[in-house]
This record gives sequence, structure tokens and C-alpha cells, in this order.
Amino acid sequence: MGKRVMMSLLVIVIVMCFGVMPMAMNFDHHQDEDWDQREEDWDAQLRGHHHWFLLQRSRLLLRTEAGEMRVVRSVGRRMVHRHINVGFLSMEPNSLFIPQYLDSNLVLFVHTGRANVGLVHHHELGERQLKAGDLYRIPAGSTFYLQNVEDGHRLELILSIDTSEGLRMGTLENFFIGGGNYPKSVLAGFDSGVLTSAFNVSASELRHVLSRQHQGPIVSLNNSQSSNLWKKFLGMEEQDRLQELKKMVDFPHEQEQTQPWSWKKLLTSIFGTIENQKRKQNHHEHAQEAYNLYNRKPDFKNNYGSSLSVDESDYSPLQSSGIGVYLVNLKAGSMLAPHVNPTATEYGVVLRGSGHLQIVFPNGTLAMKANLKPGSVFWVPRYFPFVQVASNNEQLHIFGFTTSSQPNHPQFLAGSTSVLEALRGPELAAAFGVSEGRLNRFVNAQREAVILPYNAERHPKADGIPMADW
Repeated sequence: MGKRVMMSLLVIVIVMCFGVMPMAMNFDHHQDEDWDQREEDWDAQLRGHHHWFLLQRSRLLLRTEAGEMRVVRSVGRRMVHRHINVGFLSMEPNSLFIPQYLDSNLVLFVHTGRANVGLVHHHELGERQLKAGDLYRIPAGSTFYLQNVEDGHRLELILSIDTSEGLRMGTLENFFIGGGNYPKSVLAGFDSGVLTSAFNVSASELRHVLSRQHQGPIVSLNNSQSSNLWKKFLGMEEQDRLQELKKMVDFPHEQEQTQPWSWKKLLTSIFGTIENQKRKQNHHEHAQEAYNLYNRKPDFKNNYGSSLSVDESDYSPLQSSGIGVYLVNLKAGSMLAPHVNPTATEYGVVLRGSGHLQIVFPNGTLAMKANLKPGSVFWVPRYFPFVQVASNNEQLHIFGFTTSSQPNHPQFLAGSTSVLEALRGPELAAAFGVSEGRLNRFVNAQREAVILPYNAERHPKADGIPMADW
């Protein structure tokens, strides 16, 4: 009996061992596969993916006669802990991006034009006038609308799109509050029984409201029957608009039968009933603050250009998004010295001018040397050394986002404030294999800092990786 028990225990132990071993081996096998894949990806990059740091995968999200929105997809998911998709929203004069909410956080930058943004926050509609250079944050799930208030100028916005809270990673989803045949309102998904009861209207009134719109997500406010209500509302002065909202919400019962249902019912449902005391306040008081980059004094400026960065200490809404913002202006024939961002990945958009960008791999080889022109979008992984150079005949202006809202402290690899200057001594001389005297002469040769002069004629054209032109 004892032998039989011992044999049974032995069999159980053997079975458990064979059961556990495949799981452990399977785990290690996947680890090896991931490591091998990382090595293969890295080798492929080293072998010549010259355009990898230029973001060229543009996806058109929507387009109407009144404007369009497109998104440049982020890449490098194995190398970057957090990704930003860069978006571009263009709106024709006197147009409206209809009320909606998104599954992603937005930080928008007004490149050109002026806009009116309405944002519903804690059941209050706050409105803010935006101008060129303004930053503004729209949280995921918050209802908003945008209007181009300029009659003769197009509105151009650059967007940071954080999809980490989205339904699908890397994909932006619009949920339109207003709509009809195109686009569909999210309300249209419910059956008529639910909606007629929820809004306390007849089925014919419901069909009338939810089937009129056909211009798309961006509508012209000039000659559109389907946008007459919005045109009338948005054309009012801000205080008059507030009074109109009051009337729509508080319309007396005896007059309710003749009041256009679409304004009273729909706006009351979307924006919520506002308490009497709070409704006396101006919309502007409920609006989130904007932050203007062009009114900000540069963090650094010399004869060759200027630079500034905005973090959560400057503009508190950035803290919720975890996004930083920067602006670099290089004069013709200058460069932002070779440097490293130790805390964040950087995404850049060329606003104006031309030049080129160089990025270096950790093994000291040139990863990319690419021409830059207006509209070029690029990214630089955290820790990767890079340099931005303006052409000899025009300036180079770059706007961008970083993946951290904390203050950024780039480490410069050249110039009078470089890490080489800080490390200068026998240890650094030994690392380069030169004497201290030669090292001192090498480091002291450049007395400018951060933004340096660039003499293209002094340097022969780089061999190896060709220039990428996008």
C-alpha cells in the first residue's frame, strides 16, 4: 500500500513538472521571440529605413466643402512608451465644426486664423475666442464645437491627439451630437420610441430634426438651410447668445407650443439645465483659459534665433494631457545645436521655411538626414541625438509637441553650455583619446550656445544615407 501511494505521488509530481515546464518554456520562448523581433526591427532601421522618422502615413478623417481633418499616424511603437498622433484641421471662412465629443484628448494650436470654441464642462457651456498662436485643450468625452469666425481667411489648426483613452489604440473616433443624414447624430441610433419619450415630442418632429443635416461634419454658415439655426445663434453677441440660451431653457409653458422644438429641446438635453444663479454669468467665465505662444517671451534668444517651451507650470491644462509644447525659430544659416531630450519623445511640424533634420542612432550612425519644408512632420525618440538646420536663404520655424508635461531640459552636445563643457577634464580627454590641451581647444572653439551659426560651405555633403525629401 505504501509503495502504491509513493508511486501515485511520483506520477503526480512528474505530471506537474511536465505541465509546468511547457508553460515556463513557452513564456521564455515568447520573450526570445520578442527580443529577436526587436533585434530584427532595429537591424532593419540600421540597414536604411531612411524615412522612418518622417511621419507620412496621413489619413483623411473627414472632408466637406467647408473643410477637412486629417491625421498623421505615429510609428515606432516598440521604441516609444507613449504616442501622439498629429492632426490638421482646416476650415473655410465662416464655417462650423458641428457639436461632438471625441474618445481622445486634444491639444490644439491655432496656426492661422481666428476661432470661436464652445466647450461643455460640468453642464456649463464655456466659449473662448482663439487667435493665431493660442493653445487650447479639449478633454476626451467633452462636447465641443469650433467656428471659423473670419470671413475671408481659412482657419488652420494643428492638433495633438492622444488616443491612450480611446476605444481603439491609435484611432480617433468622432461622436456627433448634431447631425442628420450626414453625419449621423449619436441620437439617431436609438429607436423612435425611446427618443419620442426622452424628448417628449412626436415621431414627425423627431424625423424633422434628425434628418435635415446633409452637409457633413464641417458646414458652411453662408447659404445653408440646414445650418440656419446655428448661423443665427453663432452670429449673436456673446451676451445675447447667453440670453437666447436662457429663453430656450426657460421658455414659458404657454409659449412652448410655438417655440421651435429643435432649439429648446435639443440644447436643453445636450447642455443640461442651468441653475438660475449660474445662468447670469457670462459664458466667458466658464471657458477654459487659452495660452498664446506668440505673446510669450522666448526661453532663449540670440542673433541666430529663439526657442521656447510650454509645460504644465505655464499652462495647467497640459498636466491632464501629459503633453508639452515647443516653438523653435531659426534664422537663415543657423541651427539648433545637436542635443538630446532625456525625458520625452518629440513631434515636430514645419510651419514656415526650409532646412534639414539629422537624427543619430545610439550606435553613433546616422539614422536620417531629411529635407524639411512647410508641412513636414517628424518625430524624434527620447534619448536620440538630433539637430535642426535652417537653409542658407530662409528661416525655419518649427512647432511641436512632447510626450511630457514636465519641464524639459535638453542636453546639448555642442556649444558653450554643452555637456562636453561640463565634462571637460582628463576623463573626457581619455575617452576621446586626445590630450587635455587638444580637447580644450576643441570645446572652446564654439562660444555660442543653443542656437549656432551653420556654415554649409565649410562642410562637404554627407556620404552614406541620402537626403530624404518629403
